[in-house]
Amino acid sequence: MREQLTESDVKKIQEEIEYRKLVVRKEAIEAVKEARAQGDLSENFEYYAAKKDKNKNESRIRYLERMLKTAAIVKDNSGNDQVGINNVVEIFYEEDDETETYKLVTSIRGNSLDNKISIESPLGKAIRGHREGDRVMVKVNDTVSYPVVIKSIVKTTEDEDDQIRSF
Repeated sequence: MREQLTESDVKKIQEEIEYRKLVVRKEAIEAVKEARAQGDLSENFEYYAAKKDKNKNESRIRYLERMLKTAAIVKDNSGNDQVGINNVVEIFYEEDDETETYKLVTSIRGNSLDNKISIESPLGKAIRGHREGDRVMVKVNDTVSYPVVIKSIVKTTEDEDDQIRSF
């Protein structure tokens, strides 16, 4: 499945790749050299830890580069009164009689613990493009769905504070 990213997401990913290649990679190589110089590698924990960190950095670079190659760029074409990317939405769950507030973001910035839901999640797909006051059915799978009501929409365009997710 192709990752859906905004122009801002692409820029952040490119910045992270550049930082990892120019700064983190050099530090990791130097840490491996220092650990190797300490002698016997068979019992050298620092060497194994340094190699692990270096490999993790290289893996992250490959992951991000692959993501950029296969990504689909999405734009927010929502109207002023519709739910769109980076909007803060207050949702009323009828079955639970509870209200929650979420920010609708791309999956690379999604973080359920921080109430940032992906546009690719069932809830994100259901509410995107709808208006305040709309009652929407969220389809989880073929047998499970539930209703929600969009209570309010706060239009925001800035996503500078949102961090891209690591693995």
